[in-house]
Amino acid sequence: MDRYERILTLHRLLKSAHYPVPLSRLLGELECSRATLYRDVAFLRDALGAPIESAGTDQAAFRYEVGEGEKFELPGLWLTSDELAALLALNELISRSGPGVLAGALAPFKARIEGLLSDQGSGKALPIERIRVIPWGERKLDQQVFRIVAGAVLERKQLRFRYRARTTNADSRRTVSPQRLTHYRDNWYLDVWDHDREALRSFAVDRIVEAQSLDDAATDVAENDLNELLASSYGIFAGKPKAWATIRFSPHAARWVADEHWHSQQKGEWLPDGRYELKVPYSNSKELLMDVLKYGPDAEVVAPLPLREEMKILLQLALGGYRSELS
Repeated sequence: MDRYERILTLHRLLKSAHYPVPLSRLLGELECSRATLYRDVAFLRDALGAPIESAGTDQAAFRYEVGEGEKFELPGLWLTSDELAALLALNELISRSGPGVLAGALAPFKARIEGLLSDQGSGKALPIERIRVIPWGERKLDQQVFRIVAGAVLERKQLRFRYRARTTNADSRRTVSPQRLTHYRDNWYLDVWDHDREALRSFAVDRIVEAQSLDDAATDVAENDLNELLASSYGIFAGKPKAWATIRFSPHAARWVADEHWHSQQKGEWLPDGRYELKVPYSNSKELLMDVLKYGPDAEVVAPLPLREEMKILLQLALGGYRSELS
């Protein structure tokens, strides 16, 4: 934990505590030495003006002064990157909602977000328009279908719908027990127990039409079973991993890939020549190869052999499109 995180954690502990916080608890929460803790307390009190006082107890403890502590806030923007992203995303979603049923209900949240994103020391609003949240690859969604689907998930009711598969363009009717909604790469997917196939499946919500919530109660599948089949392989495609892919990236691309999260079980290793070797489990190769292709000549699929051959075919087909003259 760096100093920024320690100061923020220390402030939140003292701010939320109704009684003096023992030194032992602070040391455990901040994961630091006694000397470091005392330096952080001094910085919070002397440099940032926090109303910290030592509690008159047998054991060392600290607290904010009664009354003053409730009013004190850290000056400036003290948010982690995840917190800032969450606030901006929520603010963006509220702005998208426009006039409607939720507009009045969400207004207090918008005001609260703007307060959190202001300079607590001066009360001056920060120019949050200078921070952008850009959707990527978001597909058009039928909001009525989404409401029916989300309602069935939360109310634990079965669903019936018509599905138009994007890969095959096939049209089918399904009766399912919805398990959970997943927001992945700016699009929504529905994990279900498919009663017709008697198996777990994932469907892109933007390809669902004629959705109908049924009176029958949904069949619940254990979360461990859902994760094992739907979250253990690379990407959104369902299925238990059938193999591990090994991909090597050039020294240039390695500077990006080494810091990227591809999968919860990924394994990475720097090679002596500066390249980076990444290993991820996969079931369906389609999405994995698409993500590797964006690195062009800076990425090479090493193993397994069938995956390497599949990549070679894709590259040959892509090259074939450039061999003929434009008409």
